[in-house]
Amino acid sequence: MINYILQVILFQVLFLAIYDFFLSKETFFTKNRWYLISTPIVSFILPFIKIPTFQKAVPEEFIIYLPEIVLSPEKVIQDVIQETSLYQSINYAHLLFWFGFSIFLMLFLIKLFKITNLIRRSELVKKANHTLVLIPNQTKAFSFFNFIFIGKEIPKSQQAQIIAHELVHSKQKHSLDLLFFEFLKILMWFNPMIFIYQKRITLIHEYISDEVAAKSETKEIYINNLLSNFFQVENIAFVNQFYKKTLIKKRIIMMKKTQSKKMNQLKYLVLIPVLASMLFYTSCVENEVKEDVVVKKELQTRYFEMKDGVTATKGKNETYLDSYFGSRIPEGVEVSVSDLTVEEREEYDEIMNRFNSVKNEKYSTMYKHKIYKKKNGRKTLATILDFSKMPRNSEEQLVETEEVSFMAIDKVPTFPGCESGDKDCFSIMVRKHFTRNFNADLPNQLGLKAGKKRIFIGFKIDKEGNVVDVNVRAPHKDLKEEVIGVMNTLPKMIPGEQDGKRVGVKYSIPVSIIVN
Repeated sequence: MINYILQVILFQVLFLAIYDFFLSKETFFTKNRWYLISTPIVSFILPFIKIPTFQKAVPEEFIIYLPEIVLSPEKVIQDVIQETSLYQSINYAHLLFWFGFSIFLMLFLIKLFKITNLIRRSELVKKANHTLVLIPNQTKAFSFFNFIFIGKEIPKSQQAQIIAHELVHSKQKHSLDLLFFEFLKILMWFNPMIFIYQKRITLIHEYISDEVAAKSETKEIYINNLLSNFFQVENIAFVNQFYKKTLIKKRIIMMKKTQSKKMNQLKYLVLIPVLASMLFYTSCVENEVKEDVVVKKELQTRYFEMKDGVTATKGKNETYLDSYFGSRIPEGVEVSVSDLTVEEREEYDEIMNRFNSVKNEKYSTMYKHKIYKKKNGRKTLATILDFSKMPRNSEEQLVETEEVSFMAIDKVPTFPGCESGDKDCFSIMVRKHFTRNFNADLPNQLGLKAGKKRIFIGFKIDKEGNVVDVNVRAPHKDLKEEVIGVMNTLPKMIPGEQDGKRVGVKYSIPVSIIVN
């Protein structure tokens, strides 16, 4: 959710930057109005759009699955009932969100009450397409939908211009725009872009109304009347106000501005590359793991490609993933590793570790591993063979087995002190580093049940050799924090290489902690 919110805010920043730099000075007021209304909505939708073509345009990083690390603490864990403190049980992020939500909702309701109270207590004059609300002893002037509020202290000579101006707001439903952003402020009160959007749309409303109302008289007379008026300003964000001192200068400058050339509408085309880059980003960014998806274990179905077609047999063990072995693409829709549930990903990691355990690199380029989702919802881990890459003049026979190595990187990262590209040494040194630095007494303090506890670690060695992007799945948040701390203390590595260039390499390590 946090990742989604950050994407929405980032997109809104970009859309507002385009508006301020390219569009705000143009006199295409109606188009700019719809731009300011539509782009926040687009920002909420874009993170959900994933274009497979863009996903395939970015090459996948090399992934190495290291052997499992097994920790067996020397101390026997005792049955301890964990008492969760108030600090641990309260989600302060949620509490803060609902606090802000409540405050802004209350402020909105107060403003709405002030509007309805003015309507109820003031004199109403109903017209054909609007209602005048005459406020006693006031010089306020604003509108809300079809209600035009006029202070009785405003001179009669000035009221006609005010009503003409506010009628434009009423006919074009400008109050709906302001209410839309008011609701966004309640939902995303922490997003400063919403407040900026509301200011921009308020100014556009004034430009539109000035443009229409000024047609009934010369611009000079209209501007002089605008400067001579001085009314009280109602502090309500979702009403259109005839007079607002902070906007007067901008309104006058825009009224004096020469009408923009139609050719300038081409500036809206700048949205095309911006939207394309946004879609590229949302398509390539890794999705968050969906914790609420529930999958069940079933007897594994094993698919084998034979001469007369694909045969399916039921295995003896219940699994989350089915398996496929063949040279052709299996049935189903291809999905990525990030689409797996927590349980499926754990099983996937275990299988990949078995693949990596066999040191037959000669046939490694023949195999590709992909995941396909069938119509029944089950996902299949497919081992796809490419016989054109089979080494020639080889006396070795290809055995149909799941235990094959799939790594084809030219030179893997090297742990300091190991020989260049030594995978075994790398694995041993990482395991030693982990066992030396991990607090083996920690599981005893967490009230975990006896048995085998699984931890899955993912990290990346970037092009500079730094250990980055450490991700951990653990049965307790304290264990997760401990593991992240240990992995972040790994030394700087010698980066991996592919085709003579440095590349980033991802690693996955399962860890088993035996709790007696």
